[in-house]
Amino acid sequence: MKLGLDPRVRLLAAALASLCLALLRQIPSSLLGLALGMALLGLVRPRPEHLRRRLAAVNIFTFFLWCALPFTVQGESVALGALNLSSAGLRLALLVTLKANAIFCVFQALVGAMSPSEAGCALKSLGCPPKLAFLFLVAGRYIHVLAAEWQALMDAAKLRAFTPKAGLHGWRTMACLLGLLLVRGYDRSQRACEAMRLRAFTGNFTTVTRFRAGYADVFLAVGMVAFLAAVLWVEAIHA
Repeated sequence: MKLGLDPRVRLLAAALASLCLALLRQIPSSLLGLALGMALLGLVRPRPEHLRRRLAAVNIFTFFLWCALPFTVQGESVALGALNLSSAGLRLALLVTLKANAIFCVFQALVGAMSPSEAGCALKSLGCPPKLAFLFLVAGRYIHVLAAEWQALMDAAKLRAFTPKAGLHGWRTMACLLGLLLVRGYDRSQRACEAMRLRAFTGNFTTVTRFRAGYADVFLAVGMVAFLAAVLWVEAIHA
């Protein structure tokens, strides 16, 4: 479901929430932050297949933390069968997992459904440097072009009986494909630049999009600030 909210308010709310959640050090406040993210996701109702794939990518990272931190962080030992785990390491892994999932849920709910052009216009309206906003827009547009070029190169290699695998031939072929991708990307950027100059592009990004904040945006901002204040209060009383 697409939110009918001002993209500027959504970006600011997501940035403020991520900053507050990243600074948390207590489990109860992190759980409350995760509840905030899940509540926002429940309101937005994103597509389940996209949510599962992105959530899996986030938790693959945290899985490696669970494999390393309980054995490397010093602290009181906890016996788990034949293993001696550090309670401080377990707590740290749990804390990072909760905060990572909370920040992901907040960004997925508020920013995930935002198109690159919409996000770029919102960044410029918030005072982001024009060149940085323009770079974001171009990257959002042409990353799909580069992905299509890479897929075409891989298909051509597979038609010539190439199988990606570890080995001298495999690494050499992949290096050649990456080099071809860089060359094709450069050629495509030159053609895009010439096309933009023919359309009177002077290096400054201009847009006719105008954002207007409404009552729903005020409600989101006030609600987000109030909930984050509650999270920080829980953090303070458990410190």
